[in-house]
Amino acid sequence: MTSVATQLNLLPTRPSGTAVTLEGGSCNSSLTQDPWDFPTPLVEGYGPGASQNDVAPAGSPAQPTIPQRYRDASPEELDAMIVAAKETLGERAVVMGHFYQRDEVVKHADFIGDSFQLAQQAKAHPEADAIVFCGVHFMAETADILSQDNQSVILPNPAAGCSMADMADEESVEDCWADLMDVLGPHAVDENGQTVTDENGEPLASVIPVTYMNSSAALKAFCGRNGGIVCTSSNAQTVLEWAFKRGQRVLFFPDQHLGRNTAKAMGVPLEQMPMWNPRKELGGNTAQTLKESRVILWHGFCSVHKRFTVGQIDKARAEYPAAP
Repeated sequence: MTSVATQLNLLPTRPSGTAVTLEGGSCNSSLTQDPWDFPTPLVEGYGPGASQNDVAPAGSPAQPTIPQRYRDASPEELDAMIVAAKETLGERAVVMGHFYQRDEVVKHADFIGDSFQLAQQAKAHPEADAIVFCGVHFMAETADILSQDNQSVILPNPAAGCSMADMADEESVEDCWADLMDVLGPHAVDENGQTVTDENGEPLASVIPVTYMNSSAALKAFCGRNGGIVCTSSNAQTVLEWAFKRGQRVLFFPDQHLGRNTAKAMGVPLEQMPMWNPRKELGGNTAQTLKESRVILWHGFCSVHKRFTVGQIDKARAEYPAAP
């Protein structure tokens, strides 16, 4: 059984405007109206930034006003406009469509994948002047990091964000790091207060920062400045193994669940994985708890994933026993 990612990567190249057809349909959304047609207050199902009328948090980017001719156009007319624009631009523009996008967006994508796969595709196409990234802001930032200096990465909706990525901001992580350095110091020490070294005699770091790819470019840069690394969900264990060779413990953000599940599978006990709540002093921990830790988990999570329950999984398995 191949993974979903592998199956989608094997999809043949298709002309723009040709939909991928899956048995039973791949999108059964109750959100039948266009996002700009929803009035305020928000209709359940659309978050801040989905509509030009949404009330987003202060200081966040906003969806610019969409020209009236696009709002008045039918789905068929919009499809024709996109196809015509792509034919005119040719190789000058490449469209990236994230797995999570709806069918009417994905069918125009030149490449489909997760954020890491699409960032790699952006890097692999230096001939394109513009990379249109149909995803959220951290994804477009990652593509921009890997793209050429002469290329522009375009995020169609600047307000498209990831709630989990936004749970760890640069200022809060910097404050956390300063507190950890005050408590733990820069180098690892044993129970006798002696500096711990690696196999080459070099001092181990007291803590290595690891950020999930679903985070801002600022936090990726933070990890780079402080001897850390970026992981994806598929290589999280390899990254933690890398980090433990260089440090006594890991600060993992923003996804507590990816950090916890990966470390637990590696044999790290839960009692050695305290949570860091940026709104509390020392993240809600004692100095001793931090000293005894192996993985310090940031208080971040995917708001969508949190809505799934064990009961729902049990029900799905009972109804679809052949599902992987």
